[in-house]
Amino acid sequence: MKLSRQFTVFGSAIFCVVIFSLYLMLDRGHLDYPKSPRREGSFPQGQLSMLQEKIDHLERLLAENNEIISNIRDSVINLSESVEDGPKSSQGNFSHGPGSHLLSPQQSSLAIDPKDCPFASQSGSQNSDVQMLDVYSLIPFDNPDGGVWKQGFDITYKTDEWDTEPLQVFVVPHSHNDPGWLKTFDDYFRDKTQYILNNMVIKLKEDSRRKFIWSEISYFSKWWDIIDIQKKDAVKSLLENGQFEIVTGGWVMSDEAGSHYFAIIDQLIEGHQWLEKNLGVKPGSGWAIDPFGHSPTMAYLLKRAGFSHMLIQRIHYAIKKHFSLHKTLEFFWRQNWDVGSITDIFCHMMPFYSYDIPHTCGPDPKICCQFDFKRLPGGRVGCPWGIPPETIYLGNVQSRAHMLLDQYRKKSKLFRTNVVLAPLGDDFRYSDRTEWDQQFKNYQLLFDYMNSQPQLNVKIQFGTLSDYFDALDKADANSRKNSQSVFPVVSGDFFTYADRDDHYWSGYFTSRPFYKRMDRVMESHLRAAEILYYFAMRQAQKYKINKFISSSHYVALTEARRNLGLFQHHDAITGTAKDWVVVDYGTRLFHSFMNLKKIIGDSALLLILKDKATYDSYSSDNFLEMDLEQKSQDSLPQKNIIRLSAEPRYLVVYNPSEQDRNSVVSVWVSSSSVQVTSAAGRPVEFQVSAVWETANTVSHTAYEISFLAHLPPLGLKVYKIFESASSKSLLADYVLYNGKTEAKGIFNIKNIKSAEEDIVLENSFIKLRFGQSGLMEELINKEDGRHHEVKLEFSWYGTTNKKDKSGAYLFLPDGQARLYGFNTLPIFRVTHGKIYSEATSFFDHITHRVRLYHIPGVEGQSVEISNIVDIRKEYNREIAMRISSNINSQNRFYTDLNGYQSLVFQIQPRMTMSKLPIQANVYPMTTLAYIQDTEHRLTLHSAQSLGVSSFKSGQIEVIMDRRLMQDDNRGLGQGVHDNKITANLFRLLLEKRSVANMEEEKKPVSYPSLLSHVTSAFLNHPVFSMTEKVSSPTPQLLGEFSPLLSSLPCDIHLVNLRTIQSKVANGPSDEAAWILHRKGFDCRFPSRDTGLLCSTTQGKMSVQKLFSKFTVESLTPSSLSLMHTPPDARNISEINLSPMEISTFRIRLR
Repeated sequence: MKLSRQFTVFGSAIFCVVIFSLYLMLDRGHLDYPKSPRREGSFPQGQLSMLQEKIDHLERLLAENNEIISNIRDSVINLSESVEDGPKSSQGNFSHGPGSHLLSPQQSSLAIDPKDCPFASQSGSQNSDVQMLDVYSLIPFDNPDGGVWKQGFDITYKTDEWDTEPLQVFVVPHSHNDPGWLKTFDDYFRDKTQYILNNMVIKLKEDSRRKFIWSEISYFSKWWDIIDIQKKDAVKSLLENGQFEIVTGGWVMSDEAGSHYFAIIDQLIEGHQWLEKNLGVKPGSGWAIDPFGHSPTMAYLLKRAGFSHMLIQRIHYAIKKHFSLHKTLEFFWRQNWDVGSITDIFCHMMPFYSYDIPHTCGPDPKICCQFDFKRLPGGRVGCPWGIPPETIYLGNVQSRAHMLLDQYRKKSKLFRTNVVLAPLGDDFRYSDRTEWDQQFKNYQLLFDYMNSQPQLNVKIQFGTLSDYFDALDKADANSRKNSQSVFPVVSGDFFTYADRDDHYWSGYFTSRPFYKRMDRVMESHLRAAEILYYFAMRQAQKYKINKFISSSHYVALTEARRNLGLFQHHDAITGTAKDWVVVDYGTRLFHSFMNLKKIIGDSALLLILKDKATYDSYSSDNFLEMDLEQKSQDSLPQKNIIRLSAEPRYLVVYNPSEQDRNSVVSVWVSSSSVQVTSAAGRPVEFQVSAVWETANTVSHTAYEISFLAHLPPLGLKVYKIFESASSKSLLADYVLYNGKTEAKGIFNIKNIKSAEEDIVLENSFIKLRFGQSGLMEELINKEDGRHHEVKLEFSWYGTTNKKDKSGAYLFLPDGQARLYGFNTLPIFRVTHGKIYSEATSFFDHITHRVRLYHIPGVEGQSVEISNIVDIRKEYNREIAMRISSNINSQNRFYTDLNGYQSLVFQIQPRMTMSKLPIQANVYPMTTLAYIQDTEHRLTLHSAQSLGVSSFKSGQIEVIMDRRLMQDDNRGLGQGVHDNKITANLFRLLLEKRSVANMEEEKKPVSYPSLLSHVTSAFLNHPVFSMTEKVSSPTPQLLGEFSPLLSSLPCDIHLVNLRTIQSKVANGPSDEAAWILHRKGFDCRFPSRDTGLLCSTTQGKMSVQKLFSKFTVESLTPSSLSLMHTPPDARNISEINLSPMEISTFRIRLR
């Protein structure tokens, strides 16, 4: 009690000092103002400039005061920890034994508003007609021969079925243009795409009944840039009269398994912004005919962007058959978590094998192929079924029309209305003018005949996708009973895709993992650059920093958006393109990666400079340099070594998170005699660790220093680093097992031949026990002392000895995984330090590292796992990491979908089914997967997209890389053997949970805890460290830049703050897209000692209380991709988000 009173008095004294300091500063500012009386009218110019100087001066004083307050806050935190530790140890807060802890966890409860909790327990009620988890349980997956429709069944009809209501057929011409696959994006454009679009303009104008749809804006914008004004006007005319339609309108047709929702949204915005500026069109229908499986995330994002309808194609053939039998191929797709119908979007599932012409007119490809007139005799491509098409003329039009109409009628029997969609296209179709004539003229003759025969009861025409959906809506409205739609509601996802037999497309979930990791790093850099650039641009406008305003940063930012967007293409991030195409994607990402570093550095410099006017002096040569450097598109990033001297150098740290954050910062320096201080000169505690050149060789030219940084949300913090003989560094200690090191230098390194006792790492929360090979075997929760088996192993998969083998797309293993073996124990290095401790094992194919941070808060509560994988010399093998535990998860596990709920959009429950082969039980993991029972949840957070499974209760297995020597016969024409040395990064989090019974686990929806959400956010958005290049003179920097007044609520994530393009020029406007996501979370986890420096507020935020450095001039709601503004949109004063909601606002700051 006495201690508590003393602490209260001390805190009050500090508060008084702060208030008095502020008063003195304000008073001094007041006294310095010009004393002459203000004249009527305007202020004299001289006084105005003096006033501006004084205001700037006052701002600097306030910034310095922020630093003082920050230092006091840190001191209070340290003092409170000392007070807490006092009774326990007479040595004070820091003991010097190996593995001791830097700080004790702050004993604080997370402030969760109780009204935020019911959502997770109430959502997911069975309010849909079809739940995909149930469908998987129902389907036998027996694949009998269906006759002409091999994967389906025989379809019959009565000829009088259309007597009262005629069949309505829309034939929709399209051309599927992959932005890279067998050729690069540029090569495809040069050889194919430009001719398709040129011919479109000419051929559609020839006959107003002709229609055409287009999807990929990456190609369309490239074409637009090279065509003349007459062609542009013709395109606008075709759009206006409905002959030409843009569908989806994203930069690409995005992958839906490995792409993160940040990148999916970003490429949608890029496409839609381009369309708005250049064509003034707003797509309303989604078209996704080639992604390999479909995610409800895409359905949700399209709905939020203002779409009403969408189409999907690549779905497991058994599901297509099931949906066809029940006439549920057209449905309202509802999110699993939606208890109402607010997320419903109408979806059409194509029923047959492919989107090509043989598989789109009806169930018999042998007949449909005869109506692909590009395959007429004499052409380069024929019909595999042996019967070629016939040119239509008066003598055969009747028989051919009846043959085609029979297919349309049979197709219509799979749907609930008399409106039929018949796509007419394939990959890169219509590049030759002859094909336009062959298809359009022959089909028009067939249409004219059918439409002229009343007894056929058919209306047939060319149409766009919207033409079809408009007719469908009309048919639905006419047949509604009691305002109830004839279409069912479906919830769930459509993974894992199989196109035939046991050929499951689960290989691409992991293929080319080097670039999947690069994609995620690129996303974090783009988001950081976007946020800092918008803040810096606002200040540059305010202070008239023309060098920043006129820089090429916005052009580079736009290029980076487009290069990241291009990589979301379903043959790019999937790892399913030719080797040289992959290099092209990688080179584009790498080029933009370099530019983003420059934008981040220049923006941070402007924001952190005390005197903004000096920006011109320092910005020319990357004054602030990122501490990580990547030498080429196919190499891993390496840390730069900071050359130290007695002259302090600035170290600027950026926190891309929207919450206050305690994170460890590690940099490499040239000397172990080093000092780290805050900007105000206060010493910072740090650890000095060895930089290892090999498993057992220490560098004598580089050292790693690590310290705990307290960082403001979306803010910058400045530290100083310099060489100092009086350095009181805390050196890490090392133990080397199964190996030996000679030259130890300054470090205490023990060589031990083999471990006879248990090897242990521990911090305040967790204790880990390792086996002799350096692999984790047990995790002990320090709060309750419970021992949990958490056993980490590696394993190999081979490929089947059947004719079809694993390749870029397919995973066709030769049975269960075999344990990774080794003849001799690997070198195993254990590090004990003040800031972190780690265990590193050196296997032939993997350098495996497990790290624990000795810090309070988020990063101290999970286990960091890093694997550097190298299987470049293997033959037809795939390497996996398996974590086995005693959690009774039975056959259920959970994966995220596109990161949209922990940075994850949503969690999808999975069931490992014995009736399905191994490859069918592998699912995409974008950011996390978990298993659970009534008492615990074990979550594997991932910093890259990979394939994941759970073949036994208590197990999570993730495939980390695959090297396959053959093509899997899906068109790529090669295997996957361009493997790189690849980094995989994870965090493992074990949480206690309280669930009454396992019946609750059968709900079709699940949510991470808030701690899990923030763990994922920190993993995917690490802090950025920038160091000052040696320059003279050194500028004066603020101690920190803190743009927000306080942390955003714990459950709200800032997806992006994306500068909107100018409507007239190519540069930026003064508006940005402020994109927020309110995450759904499960409250049934402990809220004490989470280390989360935020609270929850039922999704409400006051606009005027958001920013400290800026004023919100306007904030208006918008559709997700900025296409639509609500009719009642106005400047709002409060943001109010529902759980799971992603919303975009147009924001203008000054």
